Amino acid sequence: MYYSDEIIEEVRSRNDIVDVISGYVKLTKKGSSYFGLCPFHNEKSPSFSVSRDKQMYYCFGCGAGGNVFTFIMEYENYSFVEAVRFLAERAGVSLPAAEESEEAKKRAGVRNVLLEINKAAARYYYARLKSQSGQAAYRYLTERGLTKETITAFGLGASSKYSNDLHQYLRSKGYSNDMIRQAGLVNVDEKNGIYDKFWNRVMFPIMDVNNRVVGFGGRVMGDGKPKYLNSPETMIFDKSRNLYGLHKARSSRKPYFLICEGYMDVISLHQAGYTNAVASLGTALTAGHASLIKRYVNEVYLTYDSDDAGTRAALRAVPILKEAGVTARVIRMEPYKDPDEFIKNLGAEAFEERIRGAQNGFLFGLKVLEGSYDMASPEGKTGFLREAARRLAEFDEEIERDNYIEAVAKRYDVGASELKKLVVKTAVQAGMASPAARPRKPTGKEGHKEDGNITSQKILLTWLIDRPELFGQVSRYIGPEDFTTEMYRKVAELLYEQYEKGEVNPVNPARIINHFTEEEEHREAASLFNTRIEELSTKQEQEKAVKETLLRVKDYSIQETARRLDPADIRGLQQLMNAKKELQDLRTLHISIN
Repeated sequence: MYYSDEIIEEVRSRNDIVDVISGYVKLTKKGSSYFGLCPFHNEKSPSFSVSRDKQMYYCFGCGAGGNVFTFIMEYENYSFVEAVRFLAERAGVSLPAAEESEEAKKRAGVRNVLLEINKAAARYYYARLKSQSGQAAYRYLTERGLTKETITAFGLGASSKYSNDLHQYLRSKGYSNDMIRQAGLVNVDEKNGIYDKFWNRVMFPIMDVNNRVVGFGGRVMGDGKPKYLNSPETMIFDKSRNLYGLHKARSSRKPYFLICEGYMDVISLHQAGYTNAVASLGTALTAGHASLIKRYVNEVYLTYDSDDAGTRAALRAVPILKEAGVTARVIRMEPYKDPDEFIKNLGAEAFEERIRGAQNGFLFGLKVLEGSYDMASPEGKTGFLREAARRLAEFDEEIERDNYIEAVAKRYDVGASELKKLVVKTAVQAGMASPAARPRKPTGKEGHKEDGNITSQKILLTWLIDRPELFGQVSRYIGPEDFTTEMYRKVAELLYEQYEKGEVNPVNPARIINHFTEEEEHREAASLFNTRIEELSTKQEQEKAVKETLLRVKDYSIQETARRLDPADIRGLQQLMNAKKELQDLRTLHISIN
């Protein structure tokens, strides 16, 4: 589903980005831009910049950025189409019926049918729970301490003890066997034919962030196996990118999430007032989960089961969350198994104390590690500290590493300077760092690393945005095809198109971002127009820097073309020779900046 470029641009141009974001963030004008505290990560000093000229925002702290559509997508967790509709309504723009390709119509049609089927199934399960046949399931839930209000709020239900009731119900509603199968609600095999996936279970509907039912979890009544069963992955349900309870937790005012293992843990915590509780869906925490969490909070408290499996799950989750930029703390439930049991026995106030006493994720890992060593013996403690040093060496930032070294030294009664030496030695031995070396004079033979070339391409795009007078000089030697990633190439194509049409007063980066529909694409495109460029004091220094950047971009483009070129491609070889000649001409070019 999509709207025409003209309509999207009209909606964007009728929603001034400063006016829109001011409704969410307090902005202060500084020079030609506006600054405020970033709504996408916690910060004390404003690094969130909004430009009325560019109609873009960018956070120099976390890298969030884009145009007005991006902001609404990220803040409200809308899709691109939903953001367009939201802003169109705000600006009073009437939207035509969205254009759809045949493929898009078919795919959207299937998605909509699957959502309808899941919604119908959820209503069916809920009705059964409240009926005579659902008394056992209802009694199970109330005996677990859930109130009528909580059961209703989470839409809990019950499946029949017969294995074909839901299938027959959905067929009576006109849904085909194939669609019901695609929704993950039936199994099909040669022996039994088509039969319900969930039967004789308490049912937990799984919602996405927009409160749509995308799947189910079922807890068996009795001693059947498996105890818990989840929907398979479908077109509308991806376990690694959904969290149970997120549709409620996303609107919680708490600055952190409580991450649990099970449905009942989440529901019990919500009932006790902890509406920021979520759980992964029958799978270990993934990078997809961590990325999803990062959209809403920067800190989580892991409230996994207190058994060995729960401990292992917490240890696996901590580095995954750290990689996504989320700080993790660990709450222990002893003497109880999980948050559900803890809340029932000790109540919300005692749970709050556990939150206040939660352990830092890294230090929790070391606490668990202690169990593998005899800490009372010199050999045991030395072995422990060596492993601790190896883990400390994995911190990339020196200041963070030094802070943890001090914390570990204090906790285990060892000198911080001695522990730091051990960390450095361990890093060198493990190949994680190199020994300090005397500075060497540059030989001129060192090749450019790929990330340096990518940075040069970013800088060039930034200059082309900020300095329109450069386009005529640059475009003689550098074309969109010289940008080596698909994203950069597309941005360059759109940017060059604006220049060639004379749309340069000013260049419109916000319009360029309209061509991308995913949040990550918006963020990456925004970063291209906000690359930090070292301030150069004189005009001559600036001209020299532009020329060096052009040479770097062109040289790398030629290298990449040569690497991919088929030796039998005569035309390609001729084009490569022409490009090399252009590179030689470029070396003698004088760049002029007004």
